[in-house]
Amino acid sequence: MRWTLKPKPDSQLVSQLANQLNVSTLIATLLIQRGITTYEDARQFFRPNLEDLHDPYLMKDMDKAVNRIEKAIANQENILVFGDYDVDGTTAVSLVSSYLRSFYPNVATYIPDRYDEGYGISLKGIDFAEDNSMSLIIALDCGIKSVDKIAYANAKKIDFIICDHHRPGDELPEAVAVLDPKRSDCNYPYDELCGCGVGFKLIQALAQNRNQTIDDLLPYLDLVATAIGADIVPITGENRIFAKFGLDVINTSPRPGIQALIQNLKKKKLTITDVVFIIAPRINAAGRIKHGNYAVQLLTEFDLEQASTFAAEIETFNIDRKDLDKQITKEALLQIEKNQEQKNFTTVVYQEDWHKGVIGIVASRLTETYYRPTLVFTKSGDKLAASARSVKDFDVYNALEACSEHLEQFGGHMYAAGMTLKEENYLKFKEAFEKVVQETIHPDLLIPEILIDSEMDLTEISPKLIRLLNQFEPFGPQNMTPVFLSQKVNDTGYGKTIGQNDEHLKLFVKQRNSEGFGVIGFGLGDKLNLTKNKNLFDIAYCIDENEFNGNISIQLRAKDIR
Repeated sequence: MRWTLKPKPDSQLVSQLANQLNVSTLIATLLIQRGITTYEDARQFFRPNLEDLHDPYLMKDMDKAVNRIEKAIANQENILVFGDYDVDGTTAVSLVSSYLRSFYPNVATYIPDRYDEGYGISLKGIDFAEDNSMSLIIALDCGIKSVDKIAYANAKKIDFIICDHHRPGDELPEAVAVLDPKRSDCNYPYDELCGCGVGFKLIQALAQNRNQTIDDLLPYLDLVATAIGADIVPITGENRIFAKFGLDVINTSPRPGIQALIQNLKKKKLTITDVVFIIAPRINAAGRIKHGNYAVQLLTEFDLEQASTFAAEIETFNIDRKDLDKQITKEALLQIEKNQEQKNFTTVVYQEDWHKGVIGIVASRLTETYYRPTLVFTKSGDKLAASARSVKDFDVYNALEACSEHLEQFGGHMYAAGMTLKEENYLKFKEAFEKVVQETIHPDLLIPEILIDSEMDLTEISPKLIRLLNQFEPFGPQNMTPVFLSQKVNDTGYGKTIGQNDEHLKLFVKQRNSEGFGVIGFGLGDKLNLTKNKNLFDIAYCIDENEFNGNISIQLRAKDIR
């Protein structure tokens, strides 16, 4: 692991902010590192407010989108809400369809089949709309590159409104409205929304048009918070407001579908991490194993008993997903070792019978193991399909763009993407991708990095510090849980390994005259020897509150020790 200490901000700025907010210089430092430099910035950060959401009409084409929907309602047209099969897409479809149905009945939903239709807008979906006399399709979390598909719909006199957050190509589709804050000609003040977030801006604009207030839309924010967590977008600006209030909804009055997913949990209060690791994988499992429709069915169900039945069904999909994920990861690791490809700058693996629904998860697992930009391919019809995952600070989307001559289609983000290619182009593409990454990646990026916010003594850890750090939540990209460094600490002699294969580390550490703190180091069991015989060592860690038998104690979660 590379330990990188973030640069210290200007000391004068730190003192000034610490005085204005009446906080320690440590807290002021953490705020400045997150781009918060004024009293007003800090107010918005610590006290997210729905009033601080931007006017949805600042988004290019929003007026056109609202006018077309209102026209459809006035003319009693049938509307189809279409979205991708992942968490962002299914939550967005659930959000927009349930909002529209609250005052208009002629609304249907459509999620493409991952295996039969693939990602994004499909010809089959447009044909479905035509067969069912639907003259308006609202596409969520997809469509920004679907130039040909929109042309196909236009020829059938079917209008499209696109709500997307992916990067546009050189040409925009000829839709009635294209809502995407990443459009170069869109001046919307915040461009890090997820697909469900763009969907929320659409219903916010419709609500304004219908004299509703933001309070009327509060019940929909559990869906937006779930999508934000699952899609790993920055938790800054509007996303921070959505995540904060969405988590409040999840913890107080979630929709029956989400309530059914979490009702057996022992936790009193769910965090964004729980959303990422508990709620999102289950919603995702529907589209991975069976069909995304199951997720929409769950999230738009308003009877708890019925929702519980759907949730139980989705739980079985999730168990199947876990088994497949383990098996395919094992096979992929064997393939890499056999071909000695761990020496490459990239990890690219292919097996034709791998389940398409879990290759994205397997790509993430392989990235954790070898820390390389990773692609996992499988057979999809007469083509090969792949999921890509990247390492911190390397843009895999740009790398794919540089090899696009070998691809049929691709799309995604800096850290995650998907693509298809012809089987005969696989080896050429694999070679080109390795070459591009080799030429463009900085060697340091191939070593996992621990980014440390600040060095501090263990004596500085106090209940007051914990209370303030808790107010930094919800954590996520661009506002990660703070990581601290304490030097020359020692274990009091009770250090041990725990877990099935002794893979985790448990310590009780002190630093000079400080009080002692319990330490848990997940995956750090092999570091036990460094801590024996009261040896001094440095520790990089996050601070947690550990609840056991009703007692709460401060615990350090070690990221690494040396």
